[in-house]
Amino acid sequence: MERAEVIEHLRNSLSVVLDRPLPEFNAETRILEDLGLDSMRFIELLMSLEDTIGLEVDPESLEPEVFRDAGSLADHIRTRLDPAHASA
Repeated sequence: MERAEVIEHLRNSLSVVLDRPLPEFNAETRILEDLGLDSMRFIELLMSLEDTIGLEVDPESLEPEVFRDAGSLADHIRTRLDPAHASA
């Protein structure tokens, strides 16, 4: 899955979790600071991504830099979905 596709999935899932549209969402959007996502909503986001794209991840295994912004989370997701993207 391409990075742009993952970011679009993130935008859609976050829009549902936050119950509001996210028209200005892009790779530089800071998930915690810009969107105000708290830990419970972050878990909801991970569950939504599990349902929509098959992502399975233990929230306890995530380092803070993974969810710094939409781009870093998208890169992590791509790596989890296809380890060949680890160096891409």
